[in-house]
Amino acid sequence: MLLSSIYRPLHYCLVSDVLKILIRYKKDSADRLFDWDRHGKEIMKTQKQIGLAIIGSGRIGTLRAKLAKMHPSVGYIAVSDVNPEAAEKLAKTVGADFWSVDSNEVMTRPEVNAIDIATPEHEHTKPLLAALELGFPVLVEKPIALLESDADLVLKRAQQLNSDLHIGYSRRYKNRYLIAKEQIVQGRLGTITGACARLYNSRSQCFAMLKRNKGATPVVDALTYYVDLMGWLMANNPVTEVFAKGQKGIIHAAGYDTEDVTWAILTCKDGAVVNLGVSYALPEKWPSVGHSARVELLGTHGTLLINDDHTDQIMQTELGFPHVYLSDHKIETVFLESSTPGDWALGDFLGPIADETRAWLDYVSTGKPCNLAKPEDARRTLAVTLAIEESARTGKTIYLK
Repeated sequence: MLLSSIYRPLHYCLVSDVLKILIRYKKDSADRLFDWDRHGKEIMKTQKQIGLAIIGSGRIGTLRAKLAKMHPSVGYIAVSDVNPEAAEKLAKTVGADFWSVDSNEVMTRPEVNAIDIATPEHEHTKPLLAALELGFPVLVEKPIALLESDADLVLKRAQQLNSDLHIGYSRRYKNRYLIAKEQIVQGRLGTITGACARLYNSRSQCFAMLKRNKGATPVVDALTYYVDLMGWLMANNPVTEVFAKGQKGIIHAAGYDTEDVTWAILTCKDGAVVNLGVSYALPEKWPSVGHSARVELLGTHGTLLINDDHTDQIMQTELGFPHVYLSDHKIETVFLESSTPGDWALGDFLGPIADETRAWLDYVSTGKPCNLAKPEDARRTLAVTLAIEESARTGKTIYLK
């Protein structure tokens, strides 16, 4: 504990209650993590080594695996995919310890004690239910399911087993939204009486989403982030009423029964009104390589306006800029940092997915609380997104329990 006595004064003198000094040491083959809280009280946490199973070796599974490989608590990685070439490729990329086309074989490896379900949206339910039965911490990519019946199966079983399940809605880990949440927690906005969010993206990405799964519409697959975000920012004030309108155009002409533009008015339990809108029909070469968003919060004591369009960094290049989601798509003008998951820079990955992944792994390893969505949150979010689509299709107001 000599280092503790040496470094504790630095904690007070140099950075007051901001910097936390961490000392790790081995004792009885268990990792121990020491730090001090803002009052100088020493805290000790047990740091568990993680054996991680990643189910799904596509884009998001690959990114989660790369991030997990860099986490100090992850000592074992096993990956699976129904496509053996994808599973083997990811295993070689991250130096995984085991791979298989059989997700159950991967999840039941004796070294595994945490699971990430990164399959396509419509293939979540089967491996997710199997993962819950094992009793390990589980992370599943958003949405929890595409059908309410599947979501109900998952939620019921998770409640029966008291499962440790989180859903990856990465807007919760974007810095500007974390800071917004802090202002709400501190009471600086007062009671939120109104809010709005709108999300734009190119038709190129929309067509790729719908080609993968016709049920992964811009509302269900993209606006869902902002339905979740509003639910998180306006906690304990669920949406009870949904009215939406949409207009078909270029997406419908391409053969998909989906609107170019959808706008919704949501009414919350206390009467607060939220306006949400989405369009994934912007021109093919729109400079964003992910979400172009705006979020506004109106409260009794304050107002918060968040510009998330990324127009503060614009680059023009004759060589073309690669699109994070579309391997064969390059644009010459780009809004830097508009990639929804984040960006690679100097060998590291920066952004919401990186912070979200690390936060979940920290949680699994040390028990440190994380801000990821719980099953009840994700089930509610799915209900709202499906209600938006139903209202836009029928022209009727949808009431939620």
